[in-house]
Amino acid sequence: MVALDSDVLLLAFAFHRDERQPDNDRFLNNIRTTPHCVTIYSVMEILGQLSFNLSAERLQSWPSWLRDEFGLNVLYPDWSVQNAESFFLQEFVDGPLGKMVQRVPYLDSLILNLIEASPGLTVFVTWNARHFQGKTSLQVVTPAQYIESKQ
Repeated sequence: MVALDSDVLLLAFAFHRDERQPDNDRFLNNIRTTPHCVTIYSVMEILGQLSFNLSAERLQSWPSWLRDEFGLNVLYPDWSVQNAESFFLQEFVDGPLGKMVQRVPYLDSLILNLIEASPGLTVFVTWNARHFQGKTSLQVVTPAQYIESKQ
């Protein structure tokens, strides 16, 4: 399964004149038949960026235009095996700190930890691939690199 970073989807929605747009569009069209996902943390990051230009109604209806538009599976953390305090500390403090010692920003550490814990997920697609190299066991590629590898 392929995990998408926030920047791939944000580019599709907000930066239409970006020079990477053709590769981004090809990538998103290419994965429509491939299992792919995004973390809830990425979704919240995207919605936060788009919130400056969206109505409250549009923002709250994100599943119909974000998840459904791209056929995304949204990954949520599994809290069922821990009490609330243990879950909070592991998910939002200890887990991220483990990544931050490798110089990974907080939100990126939440995203990485969640996708690394997801069985069957092997590839992380982001336009910031160089920021993640050597900081995860996942294969990290840009959308353009992903397309090249499938040809």
